[in-house]
Amino acid sequence: MVVQPIVVVVAPGQELPELPGDILVATDRREARGPLEGLLAGLSAISPLAEAAFATSCDVPLLVPEFVRAVVERLGEAEIAVPVEENFAHPLAGVYRTSVIGVIEALLAEDRMRPAFLFDKVPTRRIPVEELRAFDPELASLRNCNRPEDYAAALEEAGFSDLGTSEGGDTSMM
Repeated sequence: MVVQPIVVVVAPGQELPELPGDILVATDRREARGPLEGLLAGLSAISPLAEAAFATSCDVPLLVPEFVRAVVERLGEAEIAVPVEENFAHPLAGVYRTSVIGVIEALLAEDRMRPAFLFDKVPTRRIPVEELRAFDPELASLRNCNRPEDYAAALEEAGFSDLGTSEGGDTSMM
């Protein structure tokens, strides 16, 4: 395991499948407030246990451990380390110090919910994605699966056959 403990952030009332006992679960304080709300919940849950956390989305099935290590190692003295592709930052593939919790709370109170606002407020190490290709040549760690065909492609890339993904997104084991 590259990082631990693991915190899963859920929306209020969201049901989860059974998780291993060592996984922490945190709940967003308010629904539909975007990634900053999730970062706040996750960082708040982990703050007694760690100084920083790697944040990812639940729809990134091909996350490469070496990629995570590389981003963590590049944090240095910054408050945040985030991969950047041209002008686009990947906020859910970054490392955040728990010391940014107060800044996130202030931004959310002002309804400034874009992660870019956070990056502008605190020292942020912007990592060119090309620098991370040495650890994840295809940058699979930055690809999320938002559609059934994305999931099918991820399964194929991981060496699995399509396990019954239908157009509606339901999956069954055959």
